[in-house]
Amino acid sequence: MATDSDPLRERLDRATAHLDPPYAVVDLTAFDANATALADRAGGKPVRAASKSIRARGLITRALGAPGWSGVLAFTLPEAIWLVRTGVTDDALVAYPTADRAALARLAADPALAAAVTLMVDAPEQLDLIDTVCAPGRRPELRVCLDLDASWRPLGGRVHVGVRRSPVHSARAAGALAAVVAVRPGFRLVGLMSYEAQIAGLGDAPPGRAVLGAAIRLVQRRSYRELLARRGAAVAAVREHADLEFVNGGGTGSLVATSADPAVTEVSAGSGLYGPTLFDAYRAWRPAPAASFACAVVRRPAPGLVTVLGGGWTASGPAERSRLPRPWLPAGLSLVGTEGAGEVQTPLTGPATARLGVGDRVWFRHAKAGELCEHVNELHLVAGDEVVDTVPTYRGEGHAFL
Repeated sequence: MATDSDPLRERLDRATAHLDPPYAVVDLTAFDANATALADRAGGKPVRAASKSIRARGLITRALGAPGWSGVLAFTLPEAIWLVRTGVTDDALVAYPTADRAALARLAADPALAAAVTLMVDAPEQLDLIDTVCAPGRRPELRVCLDLDASWRPLGGRVHVGVRRSPVHSARAAGALAAVVAVRPGFRLVGLMSYEAQIAGLGDAPPGRAVLGAAIRLVQRRSYRELLARRGAAVAAVREHADLEFVNGGGTGSLVATSADPAVTEVSAGSGLYGPTLFDAYRAWRPAPAASFACAVVRRPAPGLVTVLGGGWTASGPAERSRLPRPWLPAGLSLVGTEGAGEVQTPLTGPATARLGVGDRVWFRHAKAGELCEHVNELHLVAGDEVVDTVPTYRGEGHAFL
């Protein structure tokens, strides 16, 4: 076994010495500290747990047990139904519209589910689809939330900054859709959501790219000012037609700014619990790395190189280096540019290779959060230098929701 002076690596190696890689762990001290920090950053507004970024029922439940956390932001309707029926939450907001007819039928057939799950809509056609599954009068009233597009569109809309989500961008459009929903039998408009991805999901301090970082910060400031006014106007327009229970916004990267918006009543977060590498590029707050995975060194093909089995657990988004997992421990390792992270093998280079032998572990951090759980059936929960529990991921419970 290689020796290493890094106490964190030594602690993780001791805790998991009985396990054979590859496997994933969550450091509970870091996870709990991140949960507390996120709630503190929300400024007293409740934090809804973004399940897409967690994907393990045991850890969603742990987050919801922390002060300041309430409700789940689910990513599919079948997942929301499962989380409600298994007792994880009685308040699940589905973050995206659904066309899952079987899941809609299950929702419409169960008054308790209908009272606990809120659907996302951004067009009347989505209401039409729901009605084809189960007509009004033959089902309980279904809760719906409007998705307000939070992207920034300067220069009269000729430039688009942010992700392409809802067609509902203006306050007028939000009010018009609210008016449609308000008079549709079988629906009750209870919320409005807007996710400012260009602020929450974009690091403002990319390493080694100072000019780009300055440009990102300028865009984010201007985008935030525009959204502050537009979201407030949209909420006012929607409230003319419905008594909203909540206005949801934000993500880990924008929690402070979003919670400061007087129109927002709650914020969402999830990635910050695990602390993936994408958040290393943020200035305001960087979560402690809580989730990581280990691969075993299986060969040394040449001086200055080692190869681990597996490791190619890449993240969604643009196909670029930032989406690759990053060798973390021991320090002093990097991916080989011509190969990157491979499905079956990942070669690594750097000074730390001199201290690594066959059978030693290399610890990686994933670029994003919950996607790590699509590669393992369980997460080993570490406290101190021991595994204190093991919880199944969604995959480990036999679910692949997307």
